[in-house]
Amino acid sequence: MAKTSAVEKNKRRRIKVAGQAAKRAELKAIIMNQALPIEERFKASIKLASLPRDGSKTRIRNRCEVSGRPRAYYRKLRMSRIALRELGNLGKVPGIVKSSW
Repeated sequence: MAKTSAVEKNKRRRIKVAGQAAKRAELKAIIMNQALPIEERFKASIKLASLPRDGSKTRIRNRCEVSGRPRAYYRKLRMSRIALRELGNLGKVPGIVKSSW
């Protein structure tokens, strides 16, 4: 069995989350609706729990678009601090100017 990288796993999770978003939202709406009977809400929570875990949005990890690094991620630039520094030194990131680093 081929070992997959964390970057590839994260890409598959994003696809799975997009595909299951509507179903998960529907089940969550049933669970939160206080007007419905408790049995129906409980069944909806069981269905939600039986869905694949990777379909949950919280399983997605922000990763650098350049290196795939999960730590020190800048959301606005979608890259890690290390990739930002390297590309900034080369002048490839618009608006980033070398100051004292």
